[in-house]
Amino acid sequence: MAWNERQQALSITVIAICIASVLGSCTVKTLQPVDHVNPFVDTHKSRWFFFASASRPFGMVSLSPDTWVKGSWNSGYSYDSLHVRCFSHIHAWQLSGIPVMPTVGEFKGHKGMEEYKSAFSHEQEIAKPGYHKVYLEDYHIQAELTSTARVGFHKYCYPDDTTKYVIFDVGAYLGHSAMDSAYVEVINEHEIVGYSIMSPTRRRPKATYVYFVARFDQTISQFGSWQFGILAAKDVNPVHGKDVGAFVAFDKNQGSVLKMKLAISYTGIDQARLNMDTELAHWDFDRVVSESKEEWSDLLGRIKVEGGTEKQKTKFYTDLWHSLLGRKVVSDVDGKYCDMTGDSMVVRQIDLDGKGTPIHKQYNFDAWWGSHWTLNVLWSMVYPDVMDDFCASMVEMYRYGGVIPRGPSGGNYTYVMIGDPAASFFATAYNKGIRNYNIEKAYEGLFKNAFKGGIRDRAGYEHTKEPRGGGMEYYLERGYVPEDIEGSGIHKDGASMTMEYAFQDWCVGQLALALGKKDDFEMFKQRSLNYKNLWNPETNFIHPRNKDGTWIENFSPIGEGFSTLGFCESNSAIYTNYVPHDLDGLMELFGGHKEYTKYLESCFIKAKENNFITDHGKHAESWVDYENQPSCQMAHLFNHSGAPWLSQKWVREVKETTFSGTTPYGGYNGDEDQGQMGALGVLMAIGLFQMDGGASVNSSYEITSPLFDKVEIALHPKYHTGDKFVISTKNNSKSNTYIQSARLKGQEWTSYKFPHEIYSSGGELKLKLGNDPNKRWGIDE
Repeated sequence: MAWNERQQALSITVIAICIASVLGSCTVKTLQPVDHVNPFVDTHKSRWFFFASASRPFGMVSLSPDTWVKGSWNSGYSYDSLHVRCFSHIHAWQLSGIPVMPTVGEFKGHKGMEEYKSAFSHEQEIAKPGYHKVYLEDYHIQAELTSTARVGFHKYCYPDDTTKYVIFDVGAYLGHSAMDSAYVEVINEHEIVGYSIMSPTRRRPKATYVYFVARFDQTISQFGSWQFGILAAKDVNPVHGKDVGAFVAFDKNQGSVLKMKLAISYTGIDQARLNMDTELAHWDFDRVVSESKEEWSDLLGRIKVEGGTEKQKTKFYTDLWHSLLGRKVVSDVDGKYCDMTGDSMVVRQIDLDGKGTPIHKQYNFDAWWGSHWTLNVLWSMVYPDVMDDFCASMVEMYRYGGVIPRGPSGGNYTYVMIGDPAASFFATAYNKGIRNYNIEKAYEGLFKNAFKGGIRDRAGYEHTKEPRGGGMEYYLERGYVPEDIEGSGIHKDGASMTMEYAFQDWCVGQLALALGKKDDFEMFKQRSLNYKNLWNPETNFIHPRNKDGTWIENFSPIGEGFSTLGFCESNSAIYTNYVPHDLDGLMELFGGHKEYTKYLESCFIKAKENNFITDHGKHAESWVDYENQPSCQMAHLFNHSGAPWLSQKWVREVKETTFSGTTPYGGYNGDEDQGQMGALGVLMAIGLFQMDGGASVNSSYEITSPLFDKVEIALHPKYHTGDKFVISTKNNSKSNTYIQSARLKGQEWTSYKFPHEIYSSGGELKLKLGNDPNKRWGIDE
């Protein structure tokens, strides 16, 4: 059976059930996975790239209403806002662009968004994957939005008998930055084109173009423009410069419903036009809405669940949706993309297959920092084709830029966060058979990153030509990064760098082992033990050092504010556990598994009173912090310390306490971070995890108790030999969180883990749950 056909068979479809009785019959509708998604979850405090309702999976266009437009944080769509300021087409890591707004009456476009914004209410609003509808109360306009991957599609219903305006505020401040300049030109009576140049930011160091083509189904009756808030006295075509904008108007005798298609590209106007002509050659709005829903249904339907509450299903599929939403395509339909790694912009071409189709896409994304406990695991299990594409994208960037990235934006290196988190991403991919990219080039780049001059040598956002803020000269010489080192950038946190470099060394070593590079494997294996150089037996914690080798003074495992000295957005109480590759070694330092279990449980008991999180920006202050990545594995650590029942207990409690919200005021606790917390929520809900992120040559899945009675995962036939993997439970309930017994592929299973090969071959894991812990199950001798 073909892949798409099999997905349709496996996904939850809408069925009609007719029940005959003396009272007649009724119809019951079973929801598809996409119908459970609630885009409004935790939108009261959004990041710019968090909310993108009218978007395809990883869409270059991420179209949605903007209620606030200034800043990377608390911007984009905010549920408690009272006004829509525009509809913009890009909500991405360090990228924004092309804000538009339909209006009627007195024209206010040149006066800015604060003048032409419109009130709206949630009572007249609908948002779901691929679609958004909102009523602009100030103008009595109903706006509907949908999209293809690279084209936004707008449908505006204006009041009758009035001139219809569409504002293009392309020179306005939007998201992360102001615009250096902008350009708009009328091409014909149905089409305008243009571009905006995003100003550099601290993270994205170079000005970046976004080009657009807008096409209308009505004849343009008027074109106007402004600069510096002053309307042009006469028609100016084209309009170009700093703080410019434009508008088009349509006569009232053309009807009240106006449709607009707006395609974007980062490489040129002609490329934007190609994207439109290829993806959206028609004007059937409802067809695009339907096709978008179908695309989301196919991807979300790779996991189907039974049982649980409606609230749990809503959160589950919203989590899964976010894991496929935040990171964006930046290459055109023909494979052209913008390379900004050199001194100036270069348009590159992705290699084509025998049919002239690009062999992969290029992507824009925030850091992989912490993704070994979230996206790496989920994507490699359920979306290996997606992971393949991202690997190829990073190799492509290395091909011309010379560095495997950790968070590119608009073809720029951003050097976001620290270390080389791509090491675990590639190790997981390759060791799970995800290999449609040049692995030798990937390894070459990862090896380079592991030494002086590679990406590890750059602290956060360190863009100098000779970076030193990552401290690799010290790491290679001493086996740790001290605190008082040279260099620019932020996050110059030596202890965190040491812990992460050690794990990344192990990941590169696992890749080396798989590739038969035994000498490299032995070297990286030895380096992976460097975390021990920061273990202080006097404090019993990972304790930062100074350059002279002394321990820093006034040490405390937790503290106040953003972070404690030496730790990246965290503290020692959390980072001490950051040894996913050598937990037995870590526990020996604690005095054994039992002593470590006591310590770990004390952390959860103390953190329970603050729901296992801190406020964003106060990561120094808790013993467990599921608001940020360094803590995401902590509840699963008990599986490795000889107390798997405690992983079952605390994973379920964290999931229900911290990540169960489905209102606009909870669910992600401040920063979902481009699918990372969504992916973690999915893994907690299905009861599978990987402490090493799946990077090992002998990758295994660790078991906790799932939320649902049944979880069915469709296995991609290009990467797996089996058809599906099923997890089923008996006696599942809110109180029955403990595993009593298990059977895997028909055999009794007494370990808390099982190998990837079993998962990949398909089968069923059956779990019997109960109210009391079975302290004999899952204990590996």
